Amino acid sequence: MVMVDTGHGNRTGEFRGLAGPYWSLRPVSGGVEWEAVPEEVRTPTRIELLAVEIARVNARSRSRRRLGS
Repeated sequence: MVMVDTGHGNRTGEFRGLAGPYWSLRPVSGGVEWEAVPEEVRTPTRIELLAVEIARVNARSRSRRRLGS
Protein backbone atom coordinates (compact mmCIF):
# COMPACT_ATOMS: atom_id res chain seq x y z
CA MET A 1 0.00 0.00 0.00
CA VAL A 2 1.39 3.40 -0.99
CA MET A 3 1.34 6.16 1.63
CA VAL A 4 2.45 9.80 1.84
CA ASP A 5 4.57 10.85 4.84
CA THR A 6 3.71 14.49 5.55
CA GLY A 7 6.28 14.56 8.35
CA HIS A 8 9.05 14.03 5.80
CA GLY A 9 8.11 16.52 3.11
CA ASN A 10 5.26 14.50 1.55
CA ARG A 11 7.64 11.67 0.76
CA THR A 12 5.85 8.75 -0.89
CA GLY A 13 6.58 5.19 0.11
CA GLU A 14 5.23 1.69 0.35
CA PHE A 15 4.03 0.55 3.75
CA ARG A 16 6.31 -2.26 4.95
CA GLY A 17 5.12 -2.87 8.48
CA LEU A 18 5.33 -1.65 12.04
CA ALA A 19 8.51 -0.59 13.79
CA GLY A 20 7.41 -0.07 17.38
CA PRO A 21 5.10 2.96 17.43
CA TYR A 22 6.15 3.94 13.88
CA TRP A 23 5.26 2.80 10.41
CA SER A 24 8.07 1.57 8.21
CA LEU A 25 7.93 2.96 4.67
CA ARG A 26 10.18 2.21 1.69
CA PRO A 27 10.73 4.35 -1.42
CA VAL A 28 8.64 3.07 -4.30
CA SER A 29 11.64 2.73 -6.64
CA GLY A 30 13.71 0.97 -3.99
CA GLY A 31 16.03 2.23 -1.34
CA VAL A 32 16.35 2.50 2.40
CA GLU A 33 13.25 2.27 4.56
CA TRP A 34 12.39 5.06 6.98
CA GLU A 35 10.13 5.36 9.99
CA ALA A 36 7.06 7.57 9.91
CA VAL A 37 4.74 8.77 12.66
CA PRO A 38 1.33 7.22 11.85
CA GLU A 39 -0.49 10.51 12.52
CA GLU A 40 1.66 12.16 9.82
CA VAL A 41 0.86 9.58 7.12
CA ARG A 42 -2.03 9.82 4.67
CA THR A 43 -3.30 8.08 1.57
CA PRO A 44 -2.06 9.53 -1.72
CA THR A 45 -4.10 11.59 -4.14
CA ARG A 46 -4.75 10.30 -7.67
CA ILE A 47 -1.97 12.53 -9.00
CA GLU A 48 0.47 11.16 -6.40
CA LEU A 49 -0.50 7.59 -7.31
CA LEU A 50 0.13 8.35 -10.97
CA ALA A 51 3.57 9.75 -10.09
CA VAL A 52 4.31 6.55 -8.15
CA GLU A 53 3.40 4.38 -11.13
CA ILE A 54 5.57 6.50 -13.44
CA ALA A 55 8.49 6.16 -11.01
CA ARG A 56 8.05 2.37 -10.94
CA VAL A 57 8.00 2.13 -14.74
CA ASN A 58 11.06 4.36 -15.04
CA ALA A 59 12.98 2.33 -12.45
CA ARG A 60 12.10 -0.90 -14.25
CA SER A 61 13.21 0.61 -17.56
CA ARG A 62 16.54 1.75 -16.11
CA SER A 63 17.27 -1.70 -14.67
CA ARG A 64 16.47 -3.38 -18.00
CA ARG A 65 18.84 -1.05 -19.85
CA ARG A 66 21.60 -1.88 -17.37
CA LEU A 67 21.01 -5.59 -17.95
CA GLY A 68 21.04 -5.15 -21.70
CA SER A 69 17.45 -6.26 -22.27
